[in-house]
Parts: sequence; structure tokens; C-alpha cells
Amino acid sequence: MEPARKSDTADTSVGSADLFDASADAAAVIRDDGTVAGWTRAAEALLGYPASEVVDGSAARLLAMPADPARTAAIAERCRAGNGWSGQIRVRHRDGHGLDVRLRVSAAFRMAGRVCFLVSAGAERPQWTMAQSVLDGFLVRSPVGMAVLDRELRYVWLNDTLERIGGVPRPERLGRRLGDLLPGLEGEGLEELMRKVIATGVPVTDYEYAGWSWADPHRRHAYSTSFFPLVDADGTVIGVCSMVLDVTERWAARRLLTMVNEAGACIGTTLDVPRTAQELADFAVPRFADFVAVDLLEPVLSGECLGAWPVGAGPAPARPAMRRAALSSVREGCPEAVHRIGERVGFLAAPYDARTLIQGDPLFLPVLDPEQGPWVTAEPRRAERVRAYGLHSLIAVPLRARDTALGLVTFARSTNAVPFGSDDVLLARELAARAAVCLDNARRYTREHTAALTLQRSLLPPALTGGTALDVASSYLPADPAGGVGGDWFDVIPLSGARVGLVVGDVVGHGIGAAASMGRLRTAVQTLADMELPPDELLAHLDDLVLRLGAEDNGSGAAAQSTAAFTGATCLYAVYDPVTRRCTMARAGHPPPIVVPPDGPAHFPEIAAGPPLGLGGLAFETTEIELPEHSLLGLYTNGLIQACDDVERGMSRLARALARAEPDLETLCAEAVSELVPRPQPDDIALLLTRTRALGADHAVSWDVPDDPAAVGEIRALAARQVMEWGLAELVMTTELLVSELVTNAIRYAAPPIRVRLLRDSRLTCEVADASSTAPRLRHARSTDEGGRGLFLVAQLSHRWGARYTGEGKIIWAEQEIP
Repeated sequence: MEPARKSDTADTSVGSADLFDASADAAAVIRDDGTVAGWTRAAEALLGYPASEVVDGSAARLLAMPADPARTAAIAERCRAGNGWSGQIRVRHRDGHGLDVRLRVSAAFRMAGRVCFLVSAGAERPQWTMAQSVLDGFLVRSPVGMAVLDRELRYVWLNDTLERIGGVPRPERLGRRLGDLLPGLEGEGLEELMRKVIATGVPVTDYEYAGWSWADPHRRHAYSTSFFPLVDADGTVIGVCSMVLDVTERWAARRLLTMVNEAGACIGTTLDVPRTAQELADFAVPRFADFVAVDLLEPVLSGECLGAWPVGAGPAPARPAMRRAALSSVREGCPEAVHRIGERVGFLAAPYDARTLIQGDPLFLPVLDPEQGPWVTAEPRRAERVRAYGLHSLIAVPLRARDTALGLVTFARSTNAVPFGSDDVLLARELAARAAVCLDNARRYTREHTAALTLQRSLLPPALTGGTALDVASSYLPADPAGGVGGDWFDVIPLSGARVGLVVGDVVGHGIGAAASMGRLRTAVQTLADMELPPDELLAHLDDLVLRLGAEDNGSGAAAQSTAAFTGATCLYAVYDPVTRRCTMARAGHPPPIVVPPDGPAHFPEIAAGPPLGLGGLAFETTEIELPEHSLLGLYTNGLIQACDDVERGMSRLARALARAEPDLETLCAEAVSELVPRPQPDDIALLLTRTRALGADHAVSWDVPDDPAAVGEIRALAARQVMEWGLAELVMTTELLVSELVTNAIRYAAPPIRVRLLRDSRLTCEVADASSTAPRLRHARSTDEGGRGLFLVAQLSHRWGARYTGEGKIIWAEQEIP
């Protein structure tokens, strides 16, 4: 909802939307001859006059200031021209005292055949004053460090907070410069900024820097400081004011986020286990640690089996077999390492045994003492390296992904004198988590076919539901191992207004590249469908995506090495509306769907084929058909009809298989696939069957809305009555609010015709259609704004909301969960 434009000065234009905002203040209706036609209770409360003493009388007697006919005529003429006016005037209370008010006059309108103006007013509130003692206390006890420095940058005054932040007593600061007191805080750079402020008079705000202070000399802090000039009465700059805020936590969080984002781009660039482990070690040195060792369980490195060590699969060995996979150090040759890459690594004794890998909790030693700990006796060589190279702080994090233990990564510091802290443990865990996912992917892809099949099954929807619009069943058969797993996929996507999106597609090629491309396309289709795009536009966007992915893959070295370049795909996308029983669909080089009406033969609707995805520059066409209730709609991939080596024969066999009377959709789907494909095929096979339902008049009701704000109350009452008739008394109040906000928005900002529709299926949906194509925008209004909270309320009150575009305009909808 757009906020009303607020006018703070006289003779400022007031938009037509302000007419709705005037009800918050005292209001009156004035005729063009200056007589009062309407008087609200708020006006009576403000000026003390009851309506009986004011209505039909002259409004001029309410003024407590000399009449100005010329100005009054100018204001009236402005308002007659369709503009508003606002300003401050003085009026007379009924008891005689004067009162300053903010006055707003709307654009002229006609009422009972007369030209009238809506006038609203609000009393000016007195300003709060502050005593000098309060101001002094605020400066001294402010949570922000504050100081005043002279032109020579010597401290003249500072508050308690700055004294606490720097750790230098106030008497030692006064008369001295920053660089003399805190050399670890980039004193020269800060003083250069202050000199620039004194010379130019331009403030410097939110300058961040890091360093040490005497308050906490063993930990690096981050500070945000601002400088502005101090000017005397003659305009001469006499000094500079400094404001300092400790932003260490914000700085650490940003550093954590930045490093995690960089790790996502640097770790896991290939599906090779040793290389991924080395990428983790190289990334962390020297950004995070001075020495990193990655040790993996032997099955992870050897690729003997897909399951490395599932958590919960039974007791783990006390000393698991591990080998060193990667090393990195700030010192050339990694002399700190006891074991080299490829060597078997001995695991520490209790309490740092195999339970560390199972439980997943890091081992955090902020102070590493070589004279104490389990390695003194169990690992004397390790204790010797700790002493020799000054390793003083350590974090060891288990590598786990998908509830499987993979190994251990160890971070240590030596040349960096700052020990690891709790924030560093969080970062270490995040780096290990990201690397573990990459390692797990790499080990799973050791065997091409098994890895691709696992990936494809994980990307296909685990469960399909068509809500109240469709009964759904599906069947998927992977290609035989010789052919390699393909890229067939299908999906059922719930949409607004009880509609359902159906998609089936086939990526060109086989193997892991096709399976990965299928996952990207399925995710893209879900995203585009959620944007409420029609089928032809969705396929056009998908075509652009395939072109871009193909260009990126062909231009990357990784793709060239793995033959995973994206070459193209076919797709069919359909949207079924159970209210109208209309199905809109478009296809991109994909076989047409099959329709089996409840009382008719199976047939394949004539739908423009469209080019396959990835060619670019060609348009797609949308076809709309009507489906009687209980019709069977089938979407499939070409492997199902090409099994007979004759496409037309395969389509005929599919029609016969689906025409049989079988009430159970799952059984019909499985039998049809088994009949058409009795043996393994070199291509994947997918079949998606749906049986349509229809939402009758008892599930949907709609009303036309006049383009008049007064109609909001009537529509709200009709909606509340309908919800009560549906037995949803708990949702009446929320529905009234949603209808009121959405209809009011449509009347204010959209174009007629406006129509409201309520749908009751698995959820209660409120839709408001209008002829405008302007996108709704959710705003977060400030406390002083007079509007702008409508869509915010809709978002808070509804389970979900959104907008979709039609040929006539747009529809804004909001859903509520039915208790």
C-alpha cells in the first residue's frame, strides 16, 4: 500500500490519496460559499463546538485571525483545479482561547449538487525541552565514545565511554595526541582524516579500522569512528569532535560471512577427493591459520565403498584408520607436520578418540601446552613439533556431511600471536561443513553411474501432491548402466488460486552432467512457476537459462574435462485451474500430453511443438483446453514411446494402456510403464499421471467492486458472511482485514474493473483482480508515516501472498491456513 504524501509547509500540493488520510484528524465539510456542511466528533473535541452550533453556519467565525479574502479565494481556486492545500492557521475554541492547528484542504468534490471541500485539522503539540544537566549527563554517559580535540589534535575533552574503550585514564589523555597514546590504532591514518575535516569542514562518518587498545591488549578490536568540525560563532573551525563505537562483533560477523562466501568459490571446484582436501588447507592458510592438516578416513580416500562411516550405524573403532590427505603451512615444506600426505595418521587417545568424529563437536584448545595433554606420552613427536615451531593455539573440527563422518581438519597458529577465540571456532566449523559437503560429493561421484543415479533420485520430488485440484501418480525408471543415467525430470507445483503447475522435461545426454543439469532446470522451473509466469513466458525464460548455462559450461575448463557441458533439453509445462477446468500448456520440443476424458477416447491435444530449449530466438505458443472433471492427463518423456522404435506406434500403445478402466491411479501408472517398457532401456523413462477435479460454486464466490471507497465496507461484509457460511468462523476477522486492505489498495492505486474472489480448498484464498499492471510493493512504514502498512498487514496475516498477471491486468492474492 502506498503511504500518503505528507505536507509540512503551506501551499504544498496534496495528492488525491490524502482524502483517505484526513479521517485521522478533526474533519469538516465546507461548501463553496463558506458554510459548514458536515462536522465530525473529532472536530467537536478539538474546538468544543457541537455540530448543531456549526452546521449551516459560516466557517469564518471559527478563525482567530484576520480574514484574508484574496488568499482564501486563491486556495479555493487551487482546490477546484484538483489540487489540495495544507498549512498552519490559528482557530478559536468555543471557550474563546486561540489554538494553532495544521490545516489540510482536499481537492473540490460535489455533494448534494454543491461544490464542497474536505477540511481536516490537528492541534500542534508543544515541543519538549531539555535541561542542561540532562544534556551533560547524556554526553558523559553516552554508549558512544566521544572526544573533542583542538586544531593540533590534542585531547581537550572525552566522555567515560571513550576512556573505557581505550583503556587510558582521562588525565593521561588530555593534552596529548592519539598516536602517542594508542599506537596500535592506526594513529597516523586517523589523524590525517581529522586534519582533512579541519581543513575542509566536511565530516567523515562511519570509518572502520581494526587494532589493539590498552583496555584489551590481547584481542584485536574493530571500531567505527566519525569526525566532524567544531565551529565557533564566527564560523572558524576551532577543533574536531570524534565519536567512536566498538563494532568488533559486527566486524567479526562480516569477516566470517566474507570468508565463508570466498570458501564457497574456492573449495570444491572439482569432484576429486584429495584436491578438495588440499583446497580446504590452501584456503585457510594464511587467511585463518598458520598450519592446516586434513586427515580422512581410509574409505573416503580409497573409494572402496560409498558409505564412509554412517553416524548411528554402530560402535566405531577406538582408533579409526585415517590417512593424511592435505597439508598447508606458512612455512615452506610444512615442517610442523609429523605425518606427510598419504601416510597413516594415529588418532589421539581418549577423550579425543573416535567419539570426536561421531559427536561432531570441535576440539578447541586456545592455549596449546606441549608439556600437558594426551600427546605428551602417546605422541611425543607431536609435542616436539609443537615446541619447536611455537604452535600455541589449535582447533580440530570433524568433517561430517549427511550424517557421515569423513575425517578431521586441524587448524593451528604459530606466527600469528593472537590465539583462536570463540568466533574462530564458528568459522572453523563453517569451513569444515562446506568442505565436508564437497568431499562427500566427490567420494559419491567416484562411480559415475551410481553417483548420477543417486543425484537424480535426490533431485526428483520425493512426494507429489495435486492438492484439491488433481490426483497425482508418477513412475520413473533409470536407464540401464550401459547407457548411463539421463536427465529426465517431472514435478507438480502448487500455485495460487488452487491452481497446479505440471512439468516434465528431458535433458540431452547421459551421466552426471545430465543429472546435474536436470537439477538446475527443475529448480529454475520451480522459481519461475512461483513468479506466476504463463507457460509460454516460463519456457522463454528457461530457454535463455539453457543458453547461458551452455555458454558458461563450454567456456570453463572444468566442464571440458568432465564432458558435463549443457547442450539442451525439452520441456512441457501446463497449468490446471480447477475452478474453470481450463488447462493452459506450452511445450519446447517435448512430446504432447495425452488426455483421456471420463466418457471419451484417449487423444493427444494439438499443441504447437515449439523449439527445444537451448536454440534461442524462437517463440513458444500457449494452448488452452477444457478438461471435464475426472479427466486423465498424462505427461511423459520420449523414452516411454520410443521403446518400440516407432514413435507413432508407441503413442498408440500408450493411449490403449491408459484407456483401461482402473480407478487406482498408482496402479494404472505402474502397469502402463511395465507394459510399454518390459525391459531396461538406454534412456530414462518418466510418466506423470493426473486425474482432474473441479471446484464447484460452493467452493468459489466472487463479487464486482465499484470504483468507490464506500464499497469497501459492503464487500468486507459479504466476504465475512461467506466465510461464516463455509463454517470458518475463526477466519472471519482475518478475512475482513485482508479483503479491506486489498480492495482499498485496488481502488486507490489500480484501475477498474475490480473483482474479489474467495476460494475454499485446502486453504482459504482471497483474490482481488484489477486492470492495472503495476506491481504491488511491500513497504515498511516508519512510525511517523500516515500510510504504507497495507501490504505489510497482508503479509503478516496471511500464510503466503503474491501477485500474478493476466491478460486483463493482475490479481493480488493472500492465503490462510484452514484450522
